[in-house]
Amino acid sequence: MYTTELDKGEGPKKSTKVTSIDGGEPQHLVDAFEARVAADEFIEPKDWMPEAYRKTLVRQISQHAHSEIVGMLPEGNWISRAPSLRRKAILLAKVQDEAGHGLYLYCAAETLGTSREEMIEALHSGKAKYSTIFNYPTLTWADIAAIGWLVDGAAIMNQVPLQRTSYGPYARAMVRVCKEESFHQRQGYEAMIALANGTEEQKRMAQDALNRWWWPSLMMFGPPDDKSPNTERSMRWRIKRETNDELRQKFVDISVPQAEYLGLKVPDPDLEWNEEKGGYDFGDIDWEEFYAVVRGEGPVAKERLKARRDAWESQAWVREAADAHQAKKRAAAAA
Repeated sequence: MYTTELDKGEGPKKSTKVTSIDGGEPQHLVDAFEARVAADEFIEPKDWMPEAYRKTLVRQISQHAHSEIVGMLPEGNWISRAPSLRRKAILLAKVQDEAGHGLYLYCAAETLGTSREEMIEALHSGKAKYSTIFNYPTLTWADIAAIGWLVDGAAIMNQVPLQRTSYGPYARAMVRVCKEESFHQRQGYEAMIALANGTEEQKRMAQDALNRWWWPSLMMFGPPDDKSPNTERSMRWRIKRETNDELRQKFVDISVPQAEYLGLKVPDPDLEWNEEKGGYDFGDIDWEEFYAVVRGEGPVAKERLKARRDAWESQAWVREAADAHQAKKRAAAAA
């Protein structure tokens, strides 16, 4: 699971102008870097890179990793309440996958010179952001199905282009992540099919979940392009391959027919097919809600961060034991 652009949450900002040099970096190095990126070469950890490029990647990759880890919470809450053994096994596998994704991504970020401890501290202090979607509660089993269908569907839309991002470790991590997210989306949609073809109560649950998760799913792609502070530079450096609005449009165009197949109604009175552009026109997103959630004002934002802090603190003994074991092995090898 993933989101693209989250600023400090103070509200819409104008895009910053891109400059070639940050911090007085040597022009010949900047030019060589820009040429490699333009030629679609991967930038690797030991290669020279502008400091702004490194910082942008640390921000984005760590945010992505945090989203995977925090994203385990709303679904993990339903493992013991899954309606069947089959559903429980699927959900267990999915939550385990999300943990793995977070670990891959933390490792990718560490190649840029940051540490796991720094990233975790930034998350726990509220300095680092994660996907706004996880600050909404999962009230029914249909919410778990909707998360698989819509949230993981949005994640795939975001992450497939990242397999071609300019930073090599990030691109390679995305290959496995995308395969597993595809499984997550399929299982979510299959669960929605079961609900949509079930009893009247199950159908109402499915529609209610769609009503509550549709707009937050559209917000996952980040603010509109003209209000995104990071898109211009990220596109130039090919960290991103498609803009927030382009990805959001693709998601709507794919998801609306899926909702129609389910017999569900997308909660947007302005939704209409536009023959000229070959896609759907859709209503205005409540960006005030988006920025409020980014600022930590989501319905369950405090609970999410508390759960992560508590887990980190309660499992400190595991990390300490692992460090002690490693130190013992090093001492034995040196003896």
